[in-house]
Amino acid sequence: MELRRWREYNWPLLVCVSVLLVISALAVYSATLTAVTVNGIALSGVYPGHLVNIALGLAVMVAVTRFDYQLLSSLARPLYLGAAALLVLVLAIGRISEGAQSWFVLGARTFQPSEIAKLTLIIALAAYWQRFESQASTWRIQLGSLALALVPALLVIVQPDLGSAIVIGAIWLVMAWGAGIKPSQLIPLLLVAAVGLYGAWNSDAIFDDYQRRRLLTFYYLLTDPARVNFNDGYNVIQALSAISQGGWFGAGLTRGLFSQGNYVPVQHTDFIFAVIGEEMGFLGGVVLITFQALLLWQSLSIAAQARDSFGRLMALGVFALLFCHVVINLGMNLSLLPVTGLPLPFVSQGGSFMIIVLAAVGLLQSIALRRRRLSF
Repeated sequence: MELRRWREYNWPLLVCVSVLLVISALAVYSATLTAVTVNGIALSGVYPGHLVNIALGLAVMVAVTRFDYQLLSSLARPLYLGAAALLVLVLAIGRISEGAQSWFVLGARTFQPSEIAKLTLIIALAAYWQRFESQASTWRIQLGSLALALVPALLVIVQPDLGSAIVIGAIWLVMAWGAGIKPSQLIPLLLVAAVGLYGAWNSDAIFDDYQRRRLLTFYYLLTDPARVNFNDGYNVIQALSAISQGGWFGAGLTRGLFSQGNYVPVQHTDFIFAVIGEEMGFLGGVVLITFQALLLWQSLSIAAQARDSFGRLMALGVFALLFCHVVINLGMNLSLLPVTGLPLPFVSQGGSFMIIVLAAVGLLQSIALRRRRLSF
């Protein structure tokens, strides 16, 4: 690739990702050092796989960076249909874990098709709106885009995976706004969604008792802590206790009382921020949040400078994906949002998600590199 092309490379984005991956390597090492599963299985063996996932993700990021993002427009339909087929297939033969049938097992590895579906949906929506760019704000086109998002959203709800469905909804909302949806269209759609959520709350086919208890626990933590069932609120209570122990500078890596005492469940994935808060302290938490915020800002900057609507909308979709995960994960660790099981981008252990978010960064870099009409 020519030197002048690489001058367009977004180096601040790479710095943000690199810092977050270093924090991830340290935090996951500590979080899995002495932790065991509910069945008493040691999690120390997870760490080498986490490093492999980071390496694989970085390789994918480089490959996607070098790939001309504009070629994805013609691949959008097969990518979308392939992801939808995987979501259907996982409901038939996927592994059930923690009450959700969301994973395929391939030997010693697993992967979650809902993570693939999020990125392919971004590509499909961007290609769809680019195709109908002159009519993007019409009811017909907006409803068509909503139908594209509803297919994967409904399939992940059935698993059930409410967190991923929320992310898919956020992706559509941000991209629809970027495509020119009017408030007069958005408001009635949101009202319909509110009615749908009310119906879903009363439907055992969509919300099970466990999910209802999670949401009610969050409500009671905010309004009447005395009503919180200890078992239902255990994760959040332990996470908050761990974070509160950290002070300004933390207890030190591998020295956290809660982190090393196996008090915080799934602390290497959903509650990794509790480990960071306890062992790296307020300062470590601020560093993490700062670099996540800078990364999101760079995503918006790339969207603003994209050479075409296809690149701009994909960058907005990646921003929505990352923003939703960051806000919800930090929110549930701090008891500001309900627990939904969404990992923290570039930090939580998890192969499928780590590889997908690094691929998404590669997509951002591909858009940044080709923001001008240069040739190789």
